[in-house]
Amino acid sequence: MHAIARTAGVAVILAALFAGCSRKPVNRPVPRRINADSLALEQMRQDSIARVQAARAASAAAAAAAAAAGPATTAAVTSAERTAMTATVYFDLDESALAEEATAAVEAKAPVLLRHPAMRVRITGHADSQGADEYNLALGLRRAAEVKRYLAALGIDESRIEIVTMGEESPAVEGDTEEAYALNRRAEFEIIAGG
Repeated sequence: MHAIARTAGVAVILAALFAGCSRKPVNRPVPRRINADSLALEQMRQDSIARVQAARAASAAAAAAAAAAGPATTAAVTSAERTAMTATVYFDLDESALAEEATAAVEAKAPVLLRHPAMRVRITGHADSQGADEYNLALGLRRAAEVKRYLAALGIDESRIEIVTMGEESPAVEGDTEEAYALNRRAEFEIIAGG
């Protein structure tokens, strides 16, 4: 009887040992703390790289525009030059940054402006009707200012470029469809002198 009790006692002890041994510590990932200063520094680094890349691209585009322009002239603006100057530049929803297609459209204007140094233009920024009036006026102005900034980066004197905004007040297309909205997010160009 003592042997059975002793065996039962040993079995309980062994079971307790095995139960304790079978529990392995759970390896939980240690939460990482995000240092806001490090994030801000990384964002500034990324922004700096983007500015340098944009400046290099603008410099190359300016050189190409200057080469395409040829010598300055007082000759009348040709119909092809007028078409290039008055071509509309379109923007993405809620954006004032120039997309790739818009950049190409602005770059096509630079040789004409370089060739005709007396030419002055007015850029009118527009927005679709999806935002508040005040917001759309500001967005239209940002769009016109972005085009002006890029033309200046291409070597055009900023004093030759006037900017205004119409916001949503003068839609190119009436309607509440995505197609109409896309055509209303634009910057329009008008030759106001020297053309």
